[in-house]
Amino acid sequence: KTSPKKLLTFQKKMFTQNFKNQTIEIQGQRVGLGESKLIKIPIDRLPTGTLIEIPVYVFNGKKPGPSILLQGGLHGDEINSIELVRRMLIDKSYKINQGCVIVMPLLNIFGFLNLSRNMHGKDVNRSFPGAKNGSLAGRMAYYLMKKLVKNVDFAIDFHTGGAQRSNFPQVRYTPQDTRAFQLAKLFNAPLLFESKLIPKSFRNQCFKNNIPVIVYEGGESLRLNEHAIQEGINGTLRVLKHFNMISQTIEIPENTSILISKKRKWIRAKVAGLFNPTVKNGAFVLKGQVLGHIMDTYGKTNFPVKAPDNGYIIAKNNFPIVNMGDALFHFGNA
Repeated sequence: KTSPKKLLTFQKKMFTQNFKNQTIEIQGQRVGLGESKLIKIPIDRLPTGTLIEIPVYVFNGKKPGPSILLQGGLHGDEINSIELVRRMLIDKSYKINQGCVIVMPLLNIFGFLNLSRNMHGKDVNRSFPGAKNGSLAGRMAYYLMKKLVKNVDFAIDFHTGGAQRSNFPQVRYTPQDTRAFQLAKLFNAPLLFESKLIPKSFRNQCFKNNIPVIVYEGGESLRLNEHAIQEGINGTLRVLKHFNMISQTIEIPENTSILISKKRKWIRAKVAGLFNPTVKNGAFVLKGQVLGHIMDTYGKTNFPVKAPDNGYIIAKNNFPIVNMGDALFHFGNA
C-alpha cells in the first residue's frame, strides 16, 4: 500500500510539467495569465436564422498550474449538471490563484431547448471524435476536442442518471488511467467505481489523447437534486483546492468515499406492475432485504424485490410503472 505522504506527493506531481495555461487560446481569442474572459463559440443557426452560441468561461490564474475543464450539459436533459456548474459561477467559486479553469455550463443547447438527451436525434457523447463537416452532434464533438480540450490537463464531466433513474452521487473513472483514479479520490464523492470506456464517448476520446477525465453522476434527468448538486460542488472544490488553484482557507466538508467493486448489476423487474421502492438511494442493504414491491393495478399481487447480496444502492428507478425486465436498482458491493 502507498503511504499517505507518498500518495499526496504523487497527486501533487501529477500535472507539474508542461502546464497548458501560460496563454489559453479559444476561437482566436487569447487569455493570458491573470485574465478572465467569456468566449462565445458559434455552432449553428436556427431555421429562423438565429445564431446559437456556446458560452465558455476562462479563468486563468496569475501563476502557472494545471488547466481543468468543467463541463455540464453534454446531455441536454441532465439539468443537474448544468445547475451545478452554473451555481459555482454565481457563487464566484472560480477565483483562481494558479492554473486555469475552463467552464462550460451547457454544451448541448439544442437538447436543452428540446428537453432531450440528444442533439438533433444524435447523442453527442457517442459522436467523438466528430467531424468538421458532419452532423451537428459530430461537429460539436469535433470543436470540443479541437478548440477546448487541447488546452486542458484534465477534465470533470458532469452528468445525471437518465430515463427516470436517479444516480446517488458518484464518480466514475477509467480503470486503465492511474491519474483519473487519483483525481476521483481527490473529488471524494460518496461512491466511487471504475467504468469501462464507451466507444465514441468524450471520456474515451480524451483517454486516447492522454487527458484524464472523471465523470460525476448525481440525480436524474429533468430534475434538480440539491444533495447531488452540493456533492458535485464540494468535490470540484476539493480538486481545485488540492492543486492550490483556489484559496486554502475555503472550508469543504469531508467525505469517506466508498469504493464499489466492478461486480455491479441492475436488479430488474421480474413482473410488470406498479413499483414502490422502500429503500433510499445510496443505502447499504443486506442480502434478502426487501427493497420494494411491484403490485398489479387490481391489488391481487404484491411481488417483493429483494437484495441479491450485501451492498449499496447506486441508483434507483423513480418511475412507478414498470414492465418485466425494467431496471429497478443499480446494485454494487464495496
